[in-house]
Amino acid sequence: MKIICEGLDLSDALLKVSKACSTRTTNPILECVKITAENDGITLIATDGEISIRRKMRAEVLEEGAVCVPGKFFADFIKRLENEQITLSTEQDCVQIRYADSESSMQMLNADDFPAIEANIGENRVELLTKDLKELIAKTTFCCAQDDSRPILKGVLIRTQDGRICFTALDGYRMAVCKKEILSLHGEISIICPGRTLNEIGRMLGADEDRIDIFVQKNMLMVSIDDTVLTSRLYEGEFVNVSNIVPRSFAGEVVVDKNALDESVERAAVLARTDKNSVVTLDVYEGGIGVSSNTSIGRVNEAVKAELTGKDVQIALNCKYLTECLNAASDEKVKIGFNGPVSPCVMTPPEGDSYLYLILPVRTSV
Repeated sequence: MKIICEGLDLSDALLKVSKACSTRTTNPILECVKITAENDGITLIATDGEISIRRKMRAEVLEEGAVCVPGKFFADFIKRLENEQITLSTEQDCVQIRYADSESSMQMLNADDFPAIEANIGENRVELLTKDLKELIAKTTFCCAQDDSRPILKGVLIRTQDGRICFTALDGYRMAVCKKEILSLHGEISIICPGRTLNEIGRMLGADEDRIDIFVQKNMLMVSIDDTVLTSRLYEGEFVNVSNIVPRSFAGEVVVDKNALDESVERAAVLARTDKNSVVTLDVYEGGIGVSSNTSIGRVNEAVKAELTGKDVQIALNCKYLTECLNAASDEKVKIGFNGPVSPCVMTPPEGDSYLYLILPVRTSV
């Protein structure tokens, strides 16, 4: 293989593709980026066995071929050559990198050992606005589980129904649901997509006014954005049945200014985070919400104006879960429903059902 390309173009492609390189593997080939030179360009691809990212870019191909290079190291090195024209060629078991009056080399692996990546994914398709997909991802993936005790909870349940697409994520302590209108649909979709995949897609998304297609086939998902294609394996198995998790009615519901409550909780959280349970207590009453935290470091006790319908309640919540849900809500005001100190609280917009957050309370000895 021998090619000539601009350092900036190659660095940009490597930056995107190398995010799919594995960092924890006993198989060195999964730490590599495969570079294939043919016709009038090169194709870069990386995979960790779950996610793969492929990107095409123009280059002058002097000799066709394919090589595998250590992804992270190669990307870091090329990033420092963004202002140079680069010539890549293979010699024995190394890739030669020529730039200006200099030359470096890096070890390569056999491209034949790189795993085959499924490219024909298109049985089912959903089209939606890019800005809506960004919001669906931002409003839900932070609620995915982070540990491997229940691997399926590291994913997001994605379903289409009645002209809408719904994302649902939960980790056993909180749940996020977000719904958006779809532009078109070919075949019904009901999948569990890794949260990591969705966050990577979110980083790739372009202008808000664009449209985007999500393709699904069997246990694979594919998204194509400009010259970059991301494919991902989907989780198989049964997701948690969430239909009975959300209370159907509430003893009390409060409407409150989101920013005012968020700022108050953030201040209380400064002290709450010094305690192992990170608890903030909400004391909901007619006309307001008391926000308090009480630790060995000190005490915070604030009041936020609110409109209550129904009964008063006092409930203790994890401050991190509460602030993350408040930050994800997009309305000036939010509605929060309560059924007592040991029942989950539910946050929604004042009108409609475009999103929903459920948080389990923290049991306290007081």
